[in-house]
Amino acid sequence: MGFKKVFRICLRAAIFILTMVSYSSMAGEMYGAGDPLRSISASSEADKPMMIELAVAAMDELIRMAQMGEPLWMTSLDGSTTVLNEDEYIRTFPREVRPKGGFKTEASRESAVVIMNHMKLVEILMDVNQWSTVFSGIVSRALTLEVLSTGVAGNYNGALQVMTAEFQVPSPLVPTRESYYLRYCKQHADGTWAVVDVSLDNLRPNPALKSCQRRPSGCLIQEMPNGNSKQLVSSGHAFGAKRWVATLDRQCERLASAMASDIPTGDVGVITNQERRKSVLKWAERMVISFCAGLSASTTHTWTTMSGIGVDEPAGIVLRAAASFCVPVPPKRVFEFLRNEKSRSEWDILSYAGIFQEIGHIANGRDTGNCVSLLLVNSANSSKSNMLILQESCTDPTASFVIYAPVDIVHMKAVLNGSDPDHVPLLPSGFAILPDGAGIGDSSSGGSSLLTVAFQLLIDSDPTAKLSLGSSVTAANDLIDCTVEKIKAAFSCDSA
Repeated sequence: MGFKKVFRICLRAAIFILTMVSYSSMAGEMYGAGDPLRSISASSEADKPMMIELAVAAMDELIRMAQMGEPLWMTSLDGSTTVLNEDEYIRTFPREVRPKGGFKTEASRESAVVIMNHMKLVEILMDVNQWSTVFSGIVSRALTLEVLSTGVAGNYNGALQVMTAEFQVPSPLVPTRESYYLRYCKQHADGTWAVVDVSLDNLRPNPALKSCQRRPSGCLIQEMPNGNSKQLVSSGHAFGAKRWVATLDRQCERLASAMASDIPTGDVGVITNQERRKSVLKWAERMVISFCAGLSASTTHTWTTMSGIGVDEPAGIVLRAAASFCVPVPPKRVFEFLRNEKSRSEWDILSYAGIFQEIGHIANGRDTGNCVSLLLVNSANSSKSNMLILQESCTDPTASFVIYAPVDIVHMKAVLNGSDPDHVPLLPSGFAILPDGAGIGDSSSGGSSLLTVAFQLLIDSDPTAKLSLGSSVTAANDLIDCTVEKIKAAFSCDSA
Protein backbone atom coordinates (compact mmCIF):
# COMPACT_ATOMS: atom_id res chain seq x y z
CA MET A 1 0.00 0.00 0.00
CA GLY A 2 1.08 3.57 -0.60
CA PHE A 3 1.27 4.57 3.05
CA LYS A 4 3.53 1.63 3.94
CA LYS A 5 5.84 2.70 1.15
CA VAL A 6 6.00 6.16 2.67
CA PHE A 7 7.19 4.55 5.89
CA ARG A 8 10.02 2.75 4.10
CA ILE A 9 11.16 6.01 2.55
CA CYS A 10 10.98 8.14 5.70
CA LEU A 11 12.42 5.89 8.43
CA ARG A 12 15.62 7.81 9.02
CA ALA A 13 16.08 8.80 12.65
CA ALA A 14 15.94 7.52 16.16
CA ILE A 15 14.71 9.38 19.20
CA PHE A 16 14.92 8.72 22.90
CA ILE A 17 12.60 11.03 24.86
CA LEU A 18 13.52 10.70 28.47
CA THR A 19 12.83 11.81 32.00
CA MET A 20 9.94 14.22 32.01
CA VAL A 21 9.86 14.85 35.74
CA SER A 22 7.28 17.39 36.91
CA TYR A 23 6.17 18.68 40.28
CA SER A 24 2.56 19.86 40.42
CA SER A 25 0.70 21.98 42.94
CA MET A 26 -2.99 21.82 43.79
CA ALA A 27 -5.29 23.31 41.15
CA GLY A 28 -6.44 26.11 43.45
CA GLU A 29 -3.01 27.68 43.41
CA MET A 30 -2.70 28.09 39.70
CA TYR A 31 -5.03 30.91 38.74
CA GLY A 32 -3.69 34.43 38.78
CA ALA A 33 -4.73 37.78 37.38
CA GLY A 34 -4.11 38.46 33.72
CA ASP A 35 -2.13 36.14 31.50
CA PRO A 36 0.64 34.54 33.58
CA LEU A 37 2.50 33.30 30.50
CA ARG A 38 3.07 36.89 29.39
CA SER A 39 3.65 38.44 32.81
CA ILE A 40 7.32 37.47 33.15
CA SER A 41 9.96 40.13 32.69
CA ALA A 42 13.08 39.58 30.64
CA SER A 43 16.15 38.24 32.41
CA SER A 44 18.95 40.59 33.37
CA GLU A 45 22.56 40.23 32.26
CA ALA A 46 23.43 39.13 35.79
CA ASP A 47 21.02 36.20 35.51
CA LYS A 48 22.44 34.79 32.28
CA PRO A 49 25.60 33.11 33.66
CA MET A 50 23.46 31.36 36.29
CA MET A 51 20.97 30.29 33.61
CA ILE A 52 23.77 28.80 31.51
CA GLU A 53 25.14 26.98 34.54
CA LEU A 54 21.66 25.64 35.34
CA ALA A 55 21.17 24.45 31.75
CA VAL A 56 24.54 22.67 31.63
CA ALA A 57 23.86 20.93 34.95
CA ALA A 58 20.38 19.89 33.73
CA MET A 59 21.87 18.43 30.55
CA ASP A 60 24.38 16.43 32.58
CA GLU A 61 21.59 15.08 34.81
CA LEU A 62 19.47 14.14 31.79
CA ILE A 63 22.33 12.17 30.20
CA ARG A 64 23.06 10.36 33.46
CA MET A 65 19.41 9.47 33.94
CA ALA A 66 19.27 8.17 30.37
CA GLN A 67 22.03 5.71 31.18
CA MET A 68 20.58 4.45 34.46
CA GLY A 69 18.12 1.63 35.12
CA GLU A 70 17.08 0.13 38.42
CA PRO A 71 16.86 1.21 41.17
CA LEU A 72 16.38 4.75 39.79
CA TRP A 73 13.75 3.57 37.30
CA MET A 74 11.19 0.97 38.35
CA THR A 75 8.33 -0.78 36.58
CA SER A 76 4.92 0.58 37.62
CA LEU A 77 2.57 -1.64 39.65
CA ASP A 78 0.39 -2.34 36.61
CA GLY A 79 3.44 -3.04 34.46
CA SER A 80 2.41 -0.48 31.86
CA THR A 81 5.26 2.00 32.20
CA THR A 82 8.54 2.87 33.92
CA VAL A 83 8.41 5.29 36.85
CA LEU A 84 10.96 7.20 38.87
CA ASN A 85 12.04 6.01 42.31
CA GLU A 86 11.90 9.36 44.09
CA ASP A 87 14.01 8.28 47.09
CA GLU A 88 16.74 6.97 44.80
CA TYR A 89 16.54 10.15 42.72
CA ILE A 90 17.16 12.30 45.81
CA ARG A 91 20.11 10.12 46.82
CA THR A 92 21.58 10.20 43.31
CA PHE A 93 21.10 13.94 42.77
CA PRO A 94 21.26 15.43 46.29
CA ARG A 95 22.21 18.94 45.22
CA GLU A 96 18.79 19.71 43.76
CA VAL A 97 16.51 22.17 45.59
CA ARG A 98 13.16 20.47 46.20
CA PRO A 99 9.79 22.21 45.81
CA LYS A 100 7.94 22.94 49.03
CA GLY A 101 4.31 23.25 49.96
CA GLY A 102 1.57 21.28 48.22
CA PHE A 103 3.63 19.78 45.40
CA LYS A 104 3.55 16.16 44.35
CA THR A 105 5.94 14.30 42.09
CA GLU A 106 5.03 12.78 38.72
CA ALA A 107 7.65 11.00 36.68
CA SER A 108 7.79 8.13 34.19
CA ARG A 109 9.72 6.91 31.19
CA GLU A 110 8.70 5.47 27.84
CA SER A 111 10.27 4.49 24.50
CA ALA A 112 8.96 4.03 20.98
CA VAL A 113 9.97 4.22 17.32
CA VAL A 114 9.10 7.24 15.19
CA ILE A 115 9.56 8.22 11.55
CA MET A 116 11.38 11.50 11.25
CA ASN A 117 14.74 12.89 10.22
CA HIS A 118 16.68 13.59 13.40
CA MET A 119 17.45 17.22 12.51
CA LYS A 120 13.80 17.89 11.68
CA LEU A 121 12.88 16.59 15.11
CA VAL A 122 15.43 18.87 16.76
CA GLU A 123 13.96 21.78 14.80
CA ILE A 124 10.43 20.96 15.98
CA LEU A 125 11.52 20.82 19.61
CA MET A 126 13.38 24.12 19.42
CA ASP A 127 10.76 26.05 17.41
CA VAL A 128 7.95 26.92 19.82
CA ASN A 129 5.35 27.23 17.05
CA GLN A 130 6.13 23.85 15.52
CA TRP A 131 6.39 22.23 18.96
CA SER A 132 3.03 23.53 20.13
CA THR A 133 1.45 22.51 16.81
CA VAL A 134 2.74 18.93 16.92
CA PHE A 135 1.69 18.59 20.57
CA SER A 136 -1.48 20.70 20.37
CA GLY A 137 -3.41 18.10 22.39
CA ILE A 138 -0.93 18.55 25.27
CA VAL A 139 0.43 22.10 24.89
CA SER A 140 -2.43 24.59 24.93
CA ARG A 141 -0.15 27.64 24.78
CA ALA A 142 3.60 28.26 24.62
CA LEU A 143 5.89 31.24 24.23
CA THR A 144 9.61 31.76 23.76
CA LEU A 145 10.39 34.73 25.99
CA GLU A 146 14.10 35.02 25.22
CA VAL A 147 16.69 33.39 23.02
CA LEU A 148 19.93 33.43 25.00
CA SER A 149 21.82 31.52 22.31
CA THR A 150 20.85 30.46 18.77
CA GLY A 151 23.47 27.72 18.64
CA VAL A 152 26.53 27.29 16.44
CA ALA A 153 27.46 25.89 13.04
CA GLY A 154 24.11 26.79 11.50
CA ASN A 155 22.10 24.41 13.67
CA TYR A 156 20.68 24.26 17.20
CA ASN A 157 23.84 22.93 18.88
CA GLY A 158 24.17 25.09 22.01
CA ALA A 159 20.81 26.84 21.56
CA LEU A 160 19.34 28.11 24.84
CA GLN A 161 15.85 29.59 25.27
CA VAL A 162 13.66 30.90 28.08
CA MET A 163 10.12 29.57 27.64
CA THR A 164 6.72 29.42 29.24
CA ALA A 165 4.10 26.83 28.43
CA GLU A 166 0.64 25.75 29.51
CA PHE A 167 0.03 22.00 29.50
CA GLN A 168 -3.45 20.50 29.26
CA VAL A 169 -5.52 17.37 29.47
CA PRO A 170 -8.32 17.61 26.88
CA SER A 171 -11.10 18.09 29.41
CA PRO A 172 -12.52 21.17 31.17
CA LEU A 173 -12.45 19.14 34.42
CA VAL A 174 -8.64 19.07 34.63
CA PRO A 175 -6.81 22.32 35.42
CA THR A 176 -3.94 23.24 33.15
CA ARG A 177 -0.36 23.47 34.37
CA GLU A 178 1.89 26.41 33.62
CA SER A 179 5.65 26.20 33.66
CA TYR A 180 8.51 28.69 33.30
CA TYR A 181 11.74 27.06 32.21
CA LEU A 182 14.92 26.90 30.16
CA ARG A 183 15.19 24.71 27.05
CA TYR A 184 18.73 23.75 26.07
CA CYS A 185 19.85 21.79 23.01
CA LYS A 186 23.25 20.15 22.56
CA GLN A 187 24.90 17.70 20.17
CA HIS A 188 27.19 15.28 21.98
CA ALA A 189 30.45 13.73 20.81
CA ASP A 190 28.81 10.46 19.71
CA GLY A 191 26.42 12.37 17.43
CA THR A 192 23.48 12.10 19.81
CA TRP A 193 21.34 15.20 20.20
CA ALA A 194 19.73 16.07 23.53
CA VAL A 195 17.08 18.64 24.42
CA VAL A 196 16.51 19.34 28.11
CA ASP A 197 13.99 21.49 30.01
CA VAL A 198 14.53 22.74 33.56
CA SER A 199 12.44 25.12 35.64
CA LEU A 200 13.63 28.62 36.45
CA ASP A 201 11.42 28.85 39.55
CA ASN A 202 14.30 28.46 42.01
CA LEU A 203 16.47 30.95 40.15
CA ARG A 204 13.76 33.49 39.31
CA PRO A 205 10.56 32.72 41.28
CA ASN A 206 7.38 33.88 39.58
CA PRO A 207 4.16 34.02 41.68
CA ALA A 208 2.00 33.90 38.55
CA LEU A 209 3.23 30.40 37.65
CA LYS A 210 2.92 28.12 40.66
CA SER A 211 1.34 25.03 39.25
CA CYS A 212 4.25 23.09 37.76
CA GLN A 213 8.01 22.93 38.24
CA ARG A 214 10.00 20.92 35.73
CA ARG A 215 13.06 19.08 36.95
CA PRO A 216 15.63 18.20 34.26
CA SER A 217 13.42 16.59 31.63
CA GLY A 218 13.76 16.05 27.93
CA CYS A 219 14.87 13.77 25.15
CA LEU A 220 17.84 12.15 23.48
CA ILE A 221 17.74 11.92 19.70
CA GLN A 222 19.94 9.47 17.84
CA GLU A 223 20.09 8.74 14.12
CA MET A 224 20.03 4.97 13.59
CA PRO A 225 21.86 3.16 10.78
CA ASN A 226 18.80 1.00 9.99
CA GLY A 227 16.65 4.10 9.49
CA ASN A 228 14.38 3.57 12.51
CA SER A 229 13.59 5.93 15.37
CA LYS A 230 13.32 5.10 19.05
CA GLN A 231 11.86 7.43 21.67
CA LEU A 232 11.70 7.32 25.45
CA VAL A 233 9.71 9.76 27.65
CA SER A 234 8.95 10.23 31.33
CA SER A 235 6.13 11.80 33.42
CA GLY A 236 2.83 10.94 35.17
CA HIS A 237 -0.25 9.44 33.47
CA ALA A 238 -2.42 12.26 32.13
CA PHE A 239 0.66 14.47 31.54
CA GLY A 240 2.92 11.48 31.16
CA ALA A 241 5.60 9.88 29.07
CA LYS A 242 3.29 7.54 27.17
CA ARG A 243 1.16 10.47 26.07
CA TRP A 244 4.10 12.51 24.73
CA VAL A 245 5.60 9.53 22.92
CA ALA A 246 2.31 8.33 21.44
CA THR A 247 1.46 11.84 20.23
CA LEU A 248 4.83 12.29 18.56
CA ASP A 249 4.63 8.86 16.93
CA ARG A 250 1.18 9.64 15.53
CA GLN A 251 2.22 13.09 14.31
CA CYS A 252 5.25 11.65 12.53
CA GLU A 253 2.90 9.31 10.65
CA ARG A 254 0.77 12.33 9.76
CA LEU A 255 3.78 14.17 8.34
CA ALA A 256 4.70 11.08 6.32
CA SER A 257 1.19 11.05 4.88
CA ALA A 258 1.55 14.66 3.80
CA MET A 259 4.75 13.73 1.94
CA ALA A 260 3.20 10.78 0.08
CA SER A 261 3.26 11.10 -3.70
CA ASP A 262 2.20 7.67 -5.00
CA ILE A 263 -1.14 6.96 -3.36
CA PRO A 264 -3.09 4.05 -4.90
CA THR A 265 -6.21 5.09 -6.82
CA GLY A 266 -8.24 1.93 -6.25
CA ASP A 267 -10.34 3.13 -3.31
CA VAL A 268 -13.28 5.44 -4.01
CA GLY A 269 -12.89 8.93 -2.54
CA VAL A 270 -9.17 8.70 -1.74
CA ILE A 271 -7.50 12.06 -2.42
CA THR A 272 -4.38 11.16 -4.42
CA ASN A 273 -3.16 14.53 -5.70
CA GLN A 274 -0.23 15.59 -3.50
CA GLU A 275 -0.99 19.32 -3.51
CA ARG A 276 -4.64 18.69 -2.65
CA ARG A 277 -3.59 16.37 0.16
CA LYS A 278 -1.26 19.01 1.60
CA SER A 279 -3.96 21.69 1.45
CA VAL A 280 -6.62 19.54 3.11
CA LEU A 281 -4.19 18.27 5.78
CA LYS A 282 -3.13 21.84 6.56
CA TRP A 283 -6.78 22.84 6.81
CA ALA A 284 -7.54 19.95 9.13
CA GLU A 285 -4.47 20.69 11.24
CA ARG A 286 -5.68 24.24 11.88
CA MET A 287 -9.08 22.85 12.82
CA VAL A 288 -7.51 20.46 15.36
CA ILE A 289 -5.35 23.20 16.89
CA SER A 290 -8.37 25.50 17.25
CA PHE A 291 -10.42 22.74 18.86
CA CYS A 292 -7.71 21.75 21.35
CA ALA A 293 -6.98 25.35 22.29
CA GLY A 294 -10.58 25.87 23.41
CA LEU A 295 -11.08 22.56 25.19
CA SER A 296 -9.24 22.62 28.49
CA ALA A 297 -9.71 24.54 31.73
CA SER A 298 -7.15 27.14 30.69
CA THR A 299 -6.52 30.22 32.78
CA THR A 300 -7.49 32.32 29.76
CA HIS A 301 -10.84 30.63 29.06
CA THR A 302 -13.89 32.07 30.79
CA TRP A 303 -16.46 29.85 29.05
CA THR A 304 -18.71 32.69 27.93
CA THR A 305 -19.68 34.13 24.56
CA MET A 306 -16.89 35.80 22.65
CA SER A 307 -16.56 37.58 19.33
CA GLY A 308 -15.06 35.72 16.42
CA ILE A 309 -11.83 37.36 15.27
CA GLY A 310 -9.48 37.06 12.32
CA VAL A 311 -9.74 34.13 9.93
CA ASP A 312 -9.82 31.37 12.55
CA GLU A 313 -13.52 31.77 13.24
CA PRO A 314 -16.52 33.15 11.36
CA ALA A 315 -17.31 36.78 12.10
CA GLY A 316 -19.89 37.11 14.83
CA ILE A 317 -20.51 35.96 18.38
CA VAL A 318 -19.32 32.44 19.16
CA LEU A 319 -20.26 30.40 22.18
CA ARG A 320 -18.05 27.54 23.33
CA ALA A 321 -19.36 24.81 25.58
CA ALA A 322 -17.76 21.58 26.79
CA ALA A 323 -18.52 18.79 29.21
CA SER A 324 -16.85 15.55 30.28
CA PHE A 325 -18.52 12.34 31.39
CA CYS A 326 -17.68 8.70 31.90
CA VAL A 327 -18.78 5.98 29.49
CA PRO A 328 -18.33 2.36 30.69
CA VAL A 329 -17.04 1.35 27.27
CA PRO A 330 -13.41 0.96 26.07
CA PRO A 331 -12.00 4.07 24.31
CA LYS A 332 -11.41 2.21 21.05
CA ARG A 333 -15.09 1.30 20.77
CA VAL A 334 -16.22 4.85 21.58
CA PHE A 335 -13.78 6.24 19.01
CA GLU A 336 -14.96 3.93 16.22
CA PHE A 337 -18.59 4.76 16.95
CA LEU A 338 -18.07 8.53 16.86
CA ARG A 339 -15.85 8.65 13.78
CA ASN A 340 -17.94 6.33 11.61
CA GLU A 341 -20.22 8.26 9.26
CA LYS A 342 -22.69 5.36 9.24
CA SER A 343 -23.43 5.74 12.97
CA ARG A 344 -23.18 9.53 13.07
CA SER A 345 -26.91 10.13 12.78
CA GLU A 346 -27.30 8.38 16.16
CA TRP A 347 -25.68 11.30 17.99
CA ASP A 348 -25.34 14.31 15.63
CA ILE A 349 -28.41 16.40 16.43
CA LEU A 350 -27.39 19.29 14.19
CA SER A 351 -27.38 17.09 11.09
CA TYR A 352 -31.21 16.90 11.25
CA ALA A 353 -31.20 13.11 10.80
CA GLY A 354 -29.24 13.44 7.58
CA ILE A 355 -27.42 10.64 5.81
CA PHE A 356 -23.62 10.99 5.80
CA GLN A 357 -21.48 10.03 2.83
CA GLU A 358 -17.68 10.17 2.76
CA ILE A 359 -16.65 11.85 -0.49
CA GLY A 360 -12.97 12.41 0.30
CA HIS A 361 -10.43 10.53 2.39
CA ILE A 362 -6.76 10.91 3.40
CA ALA A 363 -5.10 8.18 5.48
CA ASN A 364 -2.87 9.57 8.23
CA GLY A 365 -1.21 6.48 9.64
CA ARG A 366 -1.09 2.74 10.06
CA ASP A 367 -4.24 2.77 12.19
CA THR A 368 -7.25 3.10 9.90
CA GLY A 369 -8.81 5.47 12.43
CA ASN A 370 -6.16 8.09 11.73
CA CYS A 371 -7.59 9.95 8.75
CA VAL A 372 -9.07 13.15 7.38
CA SER A 373 -12.49 12.87 5.76
CA LEU A 374 -14.73 15.10 3.70
CA LEU A 375 -18.36 14.25 4.48
CA LEU A 376 -21.47 15.16 2.54
CA VAL A 377 -24.65 15.39 4.60
CA ASN A 378 -27.85 14.67 2.71
CA SER A 379 -30.36 16.26 5.03
CA ALA A 380 -33.69 14.53 5.61
CA ASN A 381 -35.15 17.97 6.36
CA SER A 382 -36.14 19.52 3.05
CA SER A 383 -35.79 23.02 4.53
CA LYS A 384 -32.11 22.38 5.24
CA SER A 385 -29.68 22.45 2.36
CA ASN A 386 -27.04 19.75 2.07
CA MET A 387 -23.83 20.60 3.90
CA LEU A 388 -20.21 19.50 3.92
CA ILE A 389 -18.13 18.55 6.96
CA LEU A 390 -14.37 18.45 7.34
CA GLN A 391 -13.45 15.78 9.91
CA GLU A 392 -10.17 14.53 11.36
CA SER A 393 -10.08 11.45 13.54
CA CYS A 394 -6.90 10.35 15.29
CA THR A 395 -6.13 7.73 17.89
CA ASP A 396 -3.23 6.34 19.90
CA PRO A 397 -3.04 4.28 23.13
CA THR A 398 -3.36 7.38 25.35
CA ALA A 399 -5.97 9.57 23.65
CA SER A 400 -8.32 9.75 20.68
CA PHE A 401 -10.03 12.67 18.97
CA VAL A 402 -12.89 13.12 16.52
CA ILE A 403 -12.95 16.75 15.41
CA TYR A 404 -15.10 18.27 12.71
CA ALA A 405 -16.33 21.57 11.29
CA PRO A 406 -19.08 22.46 8.81
CA VAL A 407 -17.75 24.06 5.62
CA ASP A 408 -19.43 25.41 2.54
CA ILE A 409 -18.82 23.98 -0.89
CA VAL A 410 -17.17 27.18 -2.19
CA HIS A 411 -14.46 27.02 0.47
CA MET A 412 -14.10 23.28 0.02
CA LYS A 413 -13.49 23.64 -3.73
CA ALA A 414 -11.09 26.54 -3.14
CA VAL A 415 -8.93 24.47 -0.77
CA LEU A 416 -8.95 21.47 -3.11
CA ASN A 417 -7.84 23.78 -5.92
CA GLY A 418 -4.86 25.06 -3.94
CA SER A 419 -6.14 28.14 -2.07
CA ASP A 420 -4.52 28.87 1.28
CA PRO A 421 -6.66 27.09 3.91
CA ASP A 422 -5.53 29.59 6.56
CA HIS A 423 -7.99 32.07 5.06
CA VAL A 424 -11.00 29.78 5.40
CA PRO A 425 -13.12 30.32 8.56
CA LEU A 426 -13.64 27.24 10.74
CA LEU A 427 -15.72 26.60 13.83
CA PRO A 428 -14.66 23.15 15.06
CA SER A 429 -16.54 20.90 17.47
CA GLY A 430 -15.89 17.33 18.46
CA PHE A 431 -14.81 14.79 21.03
CA ALA A 432 -11.75 13.87 23.07
CA ILE A 433 -11.64 10.31 24.40
CA LEU A 434 -9.29 9.29 27.22
CA PRO A 435 -8.86 5.99 29.04
CA ASP A 436 -10.59 6.41 32.41
CA GLY A 437 -8.32 4.98 35.10
CA ALA A 438 -5.05 3.10 35.20
CA GLY A 439 -5.38 1.67 31.71
CA ILE A 440 -3.99 4.71 29.96
CA GLY A 441 -1.40 2.57 28.23
CA ASP A 442 -3.96 0.38 26.47
CA SER A 443 -7.15 1.89 25.13
CA SER A 444 -8.47 -1.26 23.47
CA SER A 445 -8.32 -4.02 26.06
CA GLY A 446 -11.26 -2.90 28.18
CA GLY A 447 -12.14 -0.38 30.84
CA SER A 448 -14.08 2.86 30.67
CA SER A 449 -13.65 6.12 28.81
CA LEU A 450 -13.58 9.76 29.87
CA LEU A 451 -15.42 11.40 26.99
CA THR A 452 -15.34 15.16 26.48
CA VAL A 453 -17.79 16.73 24.06
CA ALA A 454 -17.24 20.31 22.93
CA PHE A 455 -19.29 22.56 20.67
CA GLN A 456 -18.57 25.95 19.16
CA LEU A 457 -21.72 27.67 18.01
CA LEU A 458 -22.17 30.84 15.97
CA ILE A 459 -24.85 32.61 18.00
CA ASP A 460 -25.09 35.74 15.85
CA SER A 461 -23.24 36.77 12.70
CA ASP A 462 -23.19 40.38 13.92
CA PRO A 463 -20.29 40.83 16.40
CA THR A 464 -22.05 43.84 17.94
CA ALA A 465 -25.42 42.15 18.37
CA LYS A 466 -27.13 42.22 21.74
CA LEU A 467 -28.38 38.84 22.84
CA SER A 468 -29.51 37.01 25.92
CA LEU A 469 -26.47 35.22 27.30
CA GLY A 470 -28.68 33.11 29.55
CA SER A 471 -30.79 31.70 26.73
CA SER A 472 -27.72 31.03 24.58
CA VAL A 473 -25.98 29.15 27.38
CA THR A 474 -29.16 27.19 28.05
CA ALA A 475 -29.37 26.20 24.39
CA ALA A 476 -25.74 25.08 24.41
CA ASN A 477 -26.26 23.07 27.59
CA ASP A 478 -29.33 21.44 26.08
CA LEU A 479 -27.33 20.51 22.99
CA ILE A 480 -24.60 18.91 25.10
CA ASP A 481 -27.09 17.11 27.35
CA CYS A 482 -29.01 15.70 24.40
CA THR A 483 -25.81 14.60 22.65
CA VAL A 484 -24.56 12.90 25.82
CA GLU A 485 -27.87 11.08 26.27
CA LYS A 486 -27.80 9.86 22.67
CA ILE A 487 -24.27 8.54 23.04
CA LYS A 488 -25.12 6.79 26.29
CA ALA A 489 -28.24 5.30 24.69
CA ALA A 490 -26.16 3.98 21.80
CA PHE A 491 -24.05 2.03 24.28
CA SER A 492 -27.05 1.15 26.47
CA CYS A 493 -25.52 3.07 29.37
CA ASP A 494 -27.35 4.15 32.48
CA SER A 495 -28.23 7.81 31.95
CA ALA A 496 -28.36 8.56 35.65
